[in-house]
Amino acid sequence: MVSIEAIGNIRSQWGEGPVWWRDALYFVDIEGHRVHRFDPADGSEKSWDVGQRVGTVVPRESGGLVIAGDHGLFFLDEESGHLTPIADPEPDKPDNRFNDGKCSPDGRFFAGTISLAKKTGDARLYRLDPDLTLHEAFGPVTNSNGIAWSADGKTVFYIDTPRQEVLAFDYEDGHLRNMRGVVSTAHLDASPDGMTIDADENLWIAFCHGACVVCFNPQSGAELRRVELPCLETTACAFGGPDLTDLYVTTGVHKSVAEEHAGRLFVIRGLGVQGLPANAFAG
Repeated sequence: MVSIEAIGNIRSQWGEGPVWWRDALYFVDIEGHRVHRFDPADGSEKSWDVGQRVGTVVPRESGGLVIAGDHGLFFLDEESGHLTPIADPEPDKPDNRFNDGKCSPDGRFFAGTISLAKKTGDARLYRLDPDLTLHEAFGPVTNSNGIAWSADGKTVFYIDTPRQEVLAFDYEDGHLRNMRGVVSTAHLDASPDGMTIDADENLWIAFCHGACVVCFNPQSGAELRRVELPCLETTACAFGGPDLTDLYVTTGVHKSVAEEHAGRLFVIRGLGVQGLPANAFAG
């Protein structure tokens, strides 16, 4: 039986970017300028104010975190909260900021920007290599969003939200090749947002303005199942828990509709599927 529960005490203005790492869930509050860590074992929570809108957070193999926000990419020290700048590819675009991102199985950090002015094609997906060089990985895009890799690391799935589809690429040594559309989300009156993948290689997509997470088969493009949530702004999802069978979902606060649990972190249990382990940045 599937259960949906609001957990923890954190209420984000716009929760995003969940990632399960070392027995805890990390996620961000974009508009609240904060990175959060939730430990479901004891319910403990820790937060870092990073002083800017922050689109995503990923773990670093050597310890600490990497974030992407208004002013580029930074290392975040969990003990001190200190930020160390890495790179900022779009300092000349005040209407752009970093949005979603994740690490590849080979330890690279992929994060993309969003045009807040909705200027078509003004954003890009970037790749941070372990040697800390930053490269344009794909573009032009408008709202870079969910990204996930197949278990063998040879395929990457990617969402540029206004396209209303999931793109797939062959992946090798940081390069994205042979672009094709594999899932259309045009039948949903909502925006495809954050995305994760399960061990059966099905994609789970959170739908902003849609109050749901939907599972798709990227081979056939078919919708397999839909889980409704009590928040219109359902933003991103990640598998976690000791055996990666719990689906954590971040949410945001709707600009005009009052909802009891808006901005809360949710956990969906009993789906009967297992996620893939998260990848860390190797640099």
